[in-house]
Amino acid sequence: MSRDSGVLVTGLGAMTPLGGSAAESWQALLDGRSGVRTLHEEWPQELPVRIAGSVTADPVEVLGRVHARKLDRGERLAVAAAREAFRDAGQPEVEPERLAVVVGTGIGGVLSTLGQNELYEQSGMRKLSSYAVPMLMPNGPAAWVSMDLGARGGARAPVSACASGAESIALGLDLIRLGRADVVVVGGTEASVHPFIVAAFAQMKALSRQEGDPAAVSRPFDAARSGFVIAEGAAVLVLERAEFARARGARVYGAVSGAAVNSSAQHISAPDTDGQVLAMQAALRDAEVEPRDVGHVHAHATSTPGGDAAEADAVAKAVGGHTAVTATKSMTGHMLGASGAFGAMSALLSLHHGVVPATRNLDELDSRVQLDVVSGGNRTGRWDAALANSFGFGGHNVSLVLTRTA
Repeated sequence: MSRDSGVLVTGLGAMTPLGGSAAESWQALLDGRSGVRTLHEEWPQELPVRIAGSVTADPVEVLGRVHARKLDRGERLAVAAAREAFRDAGQPEVEPERLAVVVGTGIGGVLSTLGQNELYEQSGMRKLSSYAVPMLMPNGPAAWVSMDLGARGGARAPVSACASGAESIALGLDLIRLGRADVVVVGGTEASVHPFIVAAFAQMKALSRQEGDPAAVSRPFDAARSGFVIAEGAAVLVLERAEFARARGARVYGAVSGAAVNSSAQHISAPDTDGQVLAMQAALRDAEVEPRDVGHVHAHATSTPGGDAAEADAVAKAVGGHTAVTATKSMTGHMLGASGAFGAMSALLSLHHGVVPATRNLDELDSRVQLDVVSGGNRTGRWDAALANSFGFGGHNVSLVLTRTA
């Protein structure tokens, strides 16, 4: 049903609101746990939104305090997740020039940018960190990961809003297919739970203001959804040329068999069903997978009224209503630039283990959603192919095709 993409996934790493590792985060998805919590700090009390998804582990404990002081929080999360993924892959022995890194972020080092600016205004330039510029650079996570792993095959940093992590995987796929690398460490990271960012998203009415249990607020595809929940995190995958991975006897999770990246070129923030349909169709063609063979779709589904409805329409048109659909942002919240990489990771693990995590908080399916959204309990089965969607402000549309390997 599909051609051999020649690109295998051999390692996974993550730091998310659900756990300090890929395995912990995956188990939390299966358990239906939520990582959304009340923010008890003083600053959120003046805002209309006082919840977020914060990572459960401290990346400083992984990196050490001396090294961590040089890094923005998003960079710390990326390096910690990359170390886990590379270790999970068995730390492949590869020539440095054949090892590349592609790690994206939607916003970059915004915590450092705003924090250092505040310090400058209060105390002047002498108090600024000498690492302020590397901390705020959007390419910082990719650069630090490349140095940490000794990768000299390139350190690329897609910045495409919430599609950044997924676009990183698409670029990693291209690098291996073009023969420019044997191993590519790919993923996304984001750390932007800050009063300015929360206020800005709230001002554009993107965040939910639902009161009550924080764990019940993010509700993709539900009739009562009212906006997304901001979150932080990082997710990293190790991609390898199939021949290279097999020669060293690597353990394999599955394959990245196709990808498509396009731009809607219509509106800065509104979803575009037509562009999403084209992205999914192009990714399936690239993987030589027929829509009828897609057993699972990991939806971008952020829990916004318009976004979820547009994507549901797009999935129905591009794939059909037969496939099992899930939305893990119901548990993690929206990790922005990390979300696409974590979504692809979740879709891959669903194929590998034969189980699709149920969408949390789906009490009443929106009547406009004509899809088989998994809810109430996990779905078990055997599927050969999955589609993972990721869409970002600016009209960035990315679809990835993951396939099961024997």
